[in-house]
Amino acid sequence: MPGAIYAEGLVKTFGNVTALDGVDLDVPEGTVLGLLGPNGAGKTTTVRVLTTLLQPDRGKAVVAGIDVLKHPNEVRRSIGLSGQFAAVDEYLTGRENLHMVGRLYQMNAKAAKVRAGELLDRFHLADAADRPAKTYSGGMRRRLDLAAALVVSPPVMFMDEPTTGLDPRNRQQLWEVIQELVAGGTTLLLTTQYLEEADRLAHDIAVVDHGKVIARGSSDQLKARTGGERVEVVVHQADQITPARDVLAGFGKGEVKIETHTRQLTVPVTGGAKLLAEVIRELDAQGVEIDDIGLRRPTLDDVFISLTGHAAETAKDEDTEAAEGRTPSKGRKEDTK
Repeated sequence: MPGAIYAEGLVKTFGNVTALDGVDLDVPEGTVLGLLGPNGAGKTTTVRVLTTLLQPDRGKAVVAGIDVLKHPNEVRRSIGLSGQFAAVDEYLTGRENLHMVGRLYQMNAKAAKVRAGELLDRFHLADAADRPAKTYSGGMRRRLDLAAALVVSPPVMFMDEPTTGLDPRNRQQLWEVIQELVAGGTTLLLTTQYLEEADRLAHDIAVVDHGKVIARGSSDQLKARTGGERVEVVVHQADQITPARDVLAGFGKGEVKIETHTRQLTVPVTGGAKLLAEVIRELDAQGVEIDDIGLRRPTLDDVFISLTGHAAETAKDEDTEAAEGRTPSKGRKEDTK
């Protein structure tokens, strides 16, 4: 039986750009699916289709047991959506924004007022509740937008890069809210560029690239697929990067990754602590002075880059956004207050 969010063979093109090329998803009720991928991979387009904002060219989608294409209005009554950019009325106060959303969902005035107060407290906006939203920082607007998506406690939530523009403290607070929602039975599809966020929140992760799901599994399963451990070395001087690379290449099972600005080198290995000791002895023999060295498991960053081959913004992202009538995100800055 399909989960709370189900998609089969979703295809969507914008002119010459194929944003979705046969996306399949199945998210069990009460779980979090983390949708990862480079910018332009199709994450936002997938969310827009599943939330009735776009019609796919082909494919099937069911949300909360309702066919997205046949009954879009019913789907909208069963979901909450927080998009990439805060959608609040700048001329209303924070309290008025939330009250308005409640009334649009046909809550009575008293219930909408009470719910607005609860959410303002929950998102640490009570002190600014009666100020116009146009006086809010970017981070505050983001929190207000997230609060608006939760006014009616929907059974299915879509969050498209919800913590963009939030500082670490506010990001942590949002993670706690998400965990509370899921513990209460909410199903969540989360797109994010923060791999730590997916590692922390998602029961299952789908990696999307060029409009296709190229990998699926839990965080541990995807890391195991990448395989092995990593030796990380920070050399004392920049001129020691090359000899350190030569040493690591002799022990490694793959390419040595170098971050010049931090003087850090990383290489996949097998052999555990015994091999680490051998690496240390060889670095010493070659006269390479190190500030730090360690052995770690693969991270989602390693998985992401090994699967997609890139992690930066791509030209395709701008093409897709332009086709959807949005401003390309290259160079866009967020207020992190």
